[in-house]
Formats: sequence, C-alpha cells, structure tokens
Amino acid sequence: MEVILKEDVNKLGHRGDVVNVAAGYGRNYLLPGKLAMEATAANKAVIEQMKSSSLRKSAAEKGGAEELAGKLNELVLTFERKTGENDHLFGSVTSQDIAHELELQGYKVDRRKIHLEEPLKTVGEFHVPIKIHREVSAHLQVTIKSDAPERTTASEINDDSVFKSTYTGELDDNRD
Repeated sequence: MEVILKEDVNKLGHRGDVVNVAAGYGRNYLLPGKLAMEATAANKAVIEQMKSSSLRKSAAEKGGAEELAGKLNELVLTFERKTGENDHLFGSVTSQDIAHELELQGYKVDRRKIHLEEPLKTVGEFHVPIKIHREVSAHLQVTIKSDAPERTTASEINDDSVFKSTYTGELDDNRD
C-alpha cells in the first residue's frame, strides 16, 4: 500500500514522503491515526503544497527546538528514591518520570522523545538524550539521590566500637 505521510513517523519517513507500507499497517495504524493519507493521483498533486508548507513549519519548529534544547542542556533534574544495598533503587526512574518532572518545571516534552536505553536503577548522575526535533537533540542531566540518611559505620561511633548484644543484652567487644 502506498501512502503519503502527514507527520514524521519513526523508522518510516518524514512528513510529505511517499512510502510503501504493509496494507494492515496503513489501514489500521497510519490512516486512522491521521499520520498518513492514501497516495492517489489527487493526493499526489497536493503533496507539493504540503512539502512547501512543511518546510516552513519545520524551520519554525527547529528554531523553537533549538531554544528548548539550550534550556534543557542547562537543566538538572533531581529525584529522591528509596535505595537498598549498593545504592540500588527500589523501582527505577523511567522516561515517564522524567517527562512528568519536566512538565512540573514548565517544559512540555513527550516521553517518547526521551531516549533511555533502560530505566535508571542506581544512585548517581546521568546524561539523558532527548530528541526534540529530527535535527535537534538535548542532553538533560538527571541526578538520583537516596532518600535514606547516610549510614553510620562502626568506626564513626565514638563508643570504642562496643555494642550491646540484642540477644543477651551484654556488651559485645568482638563485633565489627
């Protein structure tokens, strides 16, 4: 089935392209989603107008995307999560969490444009790529902190490392 794309479709083509797709994909996804229209003779004549308007629209979108990328490159998002041993998170930070936090800060970014290979599951700093426009990408800094207070070790306690046994209640000098 030959269709004309009305919007950019990931891994298929850009707005105004004429592409061949499987009939089911075209009928069940592209056409109902208003992402494409059938490539008839009348529609092919309209393509030229679409392409010129899409070039103008794309130039305007690119300008806005570059401005947004400049702001996102300077932004640092901080998440506090519960952690277990070795600073491993209970749960994770996903692209949906990042998109929600960006929206709270006043930036509207679709979660599908946030490219995480896999959800973030450890404490630390991460640089997350965001593809705002097909020619413009930003790198957002995401910091994940533990919500647990810092653990105290035996060497930090000033009791000469003497502990009471919880079982007997006696002092235990051999505990490390």
